[in-house]
Amino acid sequence: MTTAHALAPRIVLHGTAFNRGQAYGAAARDRIAQSLETYQRMFDAVDLSWPQAVARAEPFEQIIGNTFPVIVDELRGVASGSGVDFGSLLALNCRTELLPPNFLALASASSGAALPDGGHINECTSFAVAPGDANVLLAQNWDWIGPQRDALVVLEQHPDQGLAHLTVAEAGMMAKIGFNERGLGVTLNILRSQDDGSRAGMPVHALLRGLLDCQDVDEATELALGLSYAGSSNIMIADPQGRIASLECSPRGAVALPARREGARASLCHTNHFCDATLGKHEANLAGNLSTTERLNRAHELIDSVVDVPSAGQLLSDTSDGMQSICRFPDPEMPLAGRIETVVSTILDLSARELHLSAAQPSITPYQRIALEAQAVGADD
Repeated sequence: MTTAHALAPRIVLHGTAFNRGQAYGAAARDRIAQSLETYQRMFDAVDLSWPQAVARAEPFEQIIGNTFPVIVDELRGVASGSGVDFGSLLALNCRTELLPPNFLALASASSGAALPDGGHINECTSFAVAPGDANVLLAQNWDWIGPQRDALVVLEQHPDQGLAHLTVAEAGMMAKIGFNERGLGVTLNILRSQDDGSRAGMPVHALLRGLLDCQDVDEATELALGLSYAGSSNIMIADPQGRIASLECSPRGAVALPARREGARASLCHTNHFCDATLGKHEANLAGNLSTTERLNRAHELIDSVVDVPSAGQLLSDTSDGMQSICRFPDPEMPLAGRIETVVSTILDLSARELHLSAAQPSITPYQRIALEAQAVGADD
């Protein structure tokens, strides 16, 4: 028997950065509280108290503000509207950088359980397709702990200055998976390197929000490659002109992997390991996360069949490898802290400026269409 899940609430924001944040905080107060509760438990499980996490996040305010001051203003607005202190929201937006690379294994061990091989957790699968004669698509299954499904929001921002954008995010964060009015889209896959936490750098969730102010893939790539990072991640980006890139970022640097091209068609797939050989030399141990290779291989097998939104959904619905599939169901044999599943599935039709969102596993949960209402004049020029 399956459980029906409602779509995350859509929150439409207008005005200045602070005013948008304030309205967001007021509208999502309960979901922000759930996000904070979720990550406070995670920090506690790795012997990092919430006050300690907040203190460790403090340097990130200047790092974010130096490049993306609008994000700091938005977060201050969220604090005002939600009644949550700014430091806690900053820590929430830096949770990827603050938690150790093997935190899910540590969290499971703290509960008296253990993950296979004491290793990492299988997470997301993403891909992009530019068919050449059809709409450009960017898609991802966001795999994480199931309770965060009830902390998600769909943010639609219409800034006084800047580009309108639509993003699926954990409440209290400013972005995750989304696109802007120019049709530039972004997705996120976590990576893990031996160097994570070794230096200061841009938090990935702040980068995602910052990229949504870029005009196209070329501008976004130049921006991302010019920054330093505290943790490792993969961000896939695409635009309606058919440009696609896969950005792999780590404390050792960042690279842009080009799309595979066959005639007019371009495509890319990514999971949770480095594809760049140089950065891959410093990858954290992948024991316990072997499905990242299998999921990538399976995505490559299926990618040529993707020509439109329904066929993209079929790839994301693949369950051919059981609990380790692209479309992931929670494994009851795993400890609760490591019971990863497909929380939501997203297909971004960048040409149409539409988000197709499945509120749980897409193999059992239909996609629903959400359009960005405002588009830039001449956005495809």
